[in-house]
Amino acid sequence: MYAAVEGLPALGKSEVLALLRLYFPDLLILPELVKEVAEREGLDLLRDRERLAQALWEAWPSRQALIRAALAEGRMVLEESHLGVHAAYSAALGDQSFLEAFSRREQEILWPDLFLRFEAPLEVSLLRQKARGDPRYTVPAEVLGRMSGWLSAWHARRGDRVEIIPVDRPPEEVVAATVKILGLRYTPHPIPEVIPYLVLLGRPASGKTELIQFLRALPSTERACAYHLGALRVLDDFPILWEKFVEDDLWELLGRGRLHSRRVKENYAVANPLLWDFLLHRLSERIRKEPARPGETVIVEFSRGGPEAYAHALALLPSAVLADGAVLYLSVSYEESLRRNRNRYDRDRRDGLLTHSVPEEEMARTYGEDDWEKLAPKEAGYLTIRGYRVPYVTVRNEPEPKTFGDFSRRFSPAIGELFWLWRNR
Repeated sequence: MYAAVEGLPALGKSEVLALLRLYFPDLLILPELVKEVAEREGLDLLRDRERLAQALWEAWPSRQALIRAALAEGRMVLEESHLGVHAAYSAALGDQSFLEAFSRREQEILWPDLFLRFEAPLEVSLLRQKARGDPRYTVPAEVLGRMSGWLSAWHARRGDRVEIIPVDRPPEEVVAATVKILGLRYTPHPIPEVIPYLVLLGRPASGKTELIQFLRALPSTERACAYHLGALRVLDDFPILWEKFVEDDLWELLGRGRLHSRRVKENYAVANPLLWDFLLHRLSERIRKEPARPGETVIVEFSRGGPEAYAHALALLPSAVLADGAVLYLSVSYEESLRRNRNRYDRDRRDGLLTHSVPEEEMARTYGEDDWEKLAPKEAGYLTIRGYRVPYVTVRNEPEPKTFGDFSRRFSPAIGELFWLWRNR
């Protein structure tokens, strides 16, 4: 089908068509030919009538060929305005030269099957023209009145199918009416298959948060297609841990003593080993209350240390994570972890994800060793956790990635392999 949208200036024709172009990419949506020619040639619509007519007739065959080709392919064509509107303006302006040429060629022109007429009181067009603030396309009231009357009579003489769409109302109603008359049906784009839960592990300062920042900065389509991750929701246990440190400060202030932590200079260390499990139970509670939605990836980020640290911690995760998730471990040496941990510390922002630091005695006591290599001796494979077969990949994250290319070269293949393991689990 071939349809055209017409009406007084500034009633929203261009804006509605721009919206339809985004949501219905299979349509061929064409801009107003007269305006396109005038802008290309630098012509005034009201004063340069002869030059405009010549340029318009020169451009007309190409526009017609484009429409015919699209119709032959089975595409719907939607055009802003048409030559009948320009003829109506010519009549209103006394441009007999164009009207005579139009009369000779009218039978040769490929006309729309349907005309959508955006209609509102003349005062609405004048007010919106003023708000638009573009003097090149400002048309006075007397011209608009004569143009509108001529156009209506022309349609009636031809017996055209003209659908009236009132546009002096909320924009969503105008768009809905246009979509309904055209019979358009929105087809949601298929959601790429993505890993719903990504468990992100590694020593402190191993680059977990930096990787998340990189992934968040990617366009959603690239993140889904190249990294197999959806819209990101990050669950990190550090903010919960820091909250417990601050709560201990308050209990200490009230004379009750610290419950879970102890001060280490201007920082904190964990004093109650049960706090590590508490953090995972809190994350698990959040996952159970709000599981991953279609097209979403929930990243569960944490560090653990000790001879049975990750074996114990992973077993505490919810069944949904173990059944549908995958594990990515960022491997750095203890020495590298210690170096980065020192370098990132910002005393004034020590509660931040990228600026906090683990006290060095806590680093040595808790993170000097972990059980990841024992738990996952190969670079990639499957872990068996509570009877679930969970895919994993280990990425050596040294030297520290700095640029977009560094992150892309290192993590695109790794997460691609993780996705393959997840698909075949």
